[in-house]
Amino acid sequence: MDQTAKSTPAHLLDGEDARLRARRWLVLVLNLGSMAGLAWVMTHVLGSRGWSAPTLTFLIIYLIGLPWTLLGFWNSAIGFVILRLVRDPVGYTNPALRVTPADSPITTRTAICLCVRNETVEATFARLRVMIDSVKATGQIAHFDFHVLSDTSDFEIGCLEEVMFLRLQVDYAGVGLRYRRRRENTGYKAGNLEEFAARSLDHYAHMIVLDADSVMSGKSMLRLVRAMQTNPKLGILQSLVVGRPAESAFTRIFQFGMRHGMRAQTTGSAWWQGSAGPYWGHNAIIRLRPFVEHCKLPVLPGKAPMGGWVLSHDQVEAALMRGAGWDVRVIPDEFESWEENPTNLPDFIKRDLRWCQGNLQYLGLLKMPGLKPMGRFQLINAIMMYAGAPMNLLMLIAGLIIAVTPSPAMFATSMAFGLYAASIALMFAPRFLGLFDILLSGGGRSYGGTGRMLAGCVLDLVYNLLIGPIMMIAQTMFIGGLLFGRKVMWEAQNREDRSVSLGEALAGLWPQLTFGVVASGILWFFLPPAILWAGPTLFPCLLAIPFACVTAGRGFSRLLVKTRLCAIPDELAPAWELLGEEARPTLVAGISASAPHTAET
Repeated sequence: MDQTAKSTPAHLLDGEDARLRARRWLVLVLNLGSMAGLAWVMTHVLGSRGWSAPTLTFLIIYLIGLPWTLLGFWNSAIGFVILRLVRDPVGYTNPALRVTPADSPITTRTAICLCVRNETVEATFARLRVMIDSVKATGQIAHFDFHVLSDTSDFEIGCLEEVMFLRLQVDYAGVGLRYRRRRENTGYKAGNLEEFAARSLDHYAHMIVLDADSVMSGKSMLRLVRAMQTNPKLGILQSLVVGRPAESAFTRIFQFGMRHGMRAQTTGSAWWQGSAGPYWGHNAIIRLRPFVEHCKLPVLPGKAPMGGWVLSHDQVEAALMRGAGWDVRVIPDEFESWEENPTNLPDFIKRDLRWCQGNLQYLGLLKMPGLKPMGRFQLINAIMMYAGAPMNLLMLIAGLIIAVTPSPAMFATSMAFGLYAASIALMFAPRFLGLFDILLSGGGRSYGGTGRMLAGCVLDLVYNLLIGPIMMIAQTMFIGGLLFGRKVMWEAQNREDRSVSLGEALAGLWPQLTFGVVASGILWFFLPPAILWAGPTLFPCLLAIPFACVTAGRGFSRLLVKTRLCAIPDELAPAWELLGEEARPTLVAGISASAPHTAET
């Protein structure tokens, strides 16, 4: 029932493939050129002491990881230029949005699918109520049905879900509401969505996929639907998801840095990825028919953790969709699409390691037939997000061996310091460029003023310098465990504010502390000056436990809230969807009395 509006005017998209090829060649040349320059400098620095097994190992690992660091830098640099020079950055990077009328009539039916598994029921259904009210406020509720797709295994939570859903039906009589709880968690979330899509082809043209912590406004959902109607080649359209306002210091600093760093990077990547963009698994709209026909996930050979059902389904589905000739695009602007993030370091690590296991499964999918080059690149890019951790640790160990090995040759100290500074600058370029864009556009007020924004950026800089090595050790240990069959359970994440005790921090972060103590001791004994080089990696490991406790502690969190440090625009000028019940507007929009509202149990 994909009764789309008129297709995209051909002349507006003529030549896009040629432009994308030219852009991709430019990005490739920029990356290869800068990689060649940095590789030459690193070769000169290492060779000044003479070549050995450790120096050669260091160079090889450096060269393997360098392209991904450079790609992040060039994405941000390109995005920054576009944001500064182009009047309509979203339309420039995503022509599907440029040709979509902002007020075109809704002619299709869309399923809004909320995927849950053992979640905090009250909070999940409160978010669902907000989204129902927001869609009602648009006057277009008759074109949407809301589906709760549950994979909950806990009996008590499942019963509470059913009770809350019955209350929802009473309060929203006339709204299309459905609840379905599977007895078997076959294929995890991806399997649940596959089953739903296959059963719903005759009822809906699209589905909007939401996680339990997602919130999208009705206007944001209508924007996605209108783009799908106007652009019949679109298979998946991903919104730019931002964090909801938070009180936890850990979450505030994390979201503050992501907020002003992600827009430039996403804009730059959208410019050259074009119709082969990313899908992040939630807060996105999917065209049902091609999804059912082309995006069924394979079952990986072997046993878990690397075999069996695919855990991180999103990038695989995007690659399959693009391989079948459908567009996958991202909207690189912030428009009322939110999620929640972990409130402390232990919960952040747990979530990250779930993603780590899922992304590393892509190793078994790289040879999957039917994928296009960009689809395979997206899978490799996802793998390298985590493969870089053990490589960085090996490079650090090789560097330590080089530092303590006597050598009569002179070390190229000045060049080494320059290379080190360049590496730090590349790592933080997305945040710096995002900051410059906001300040140049006068947007500092939305972050509490220029002074507060700059102070927040200092906190974000310290935060990232500390958390990077901590995550490197955690990811490396986890990947090592995967080789021996270790896995994590794909369960609901803890989304509640909570403090972290000294005992919990020590129990979870002793590997980081141990590594920091041992490595620092070796350097102090053999070559104390080398601690200056290794300090940015070793000191965060030594400080991992107090970092976890302080950033989750109520005192520091209250201080940041009181002073409005690391505040994001949605905290200072929130949409009503982020506020409490009393802030919701009076809804007078019509509701289709004939819309179904049955429960499927």
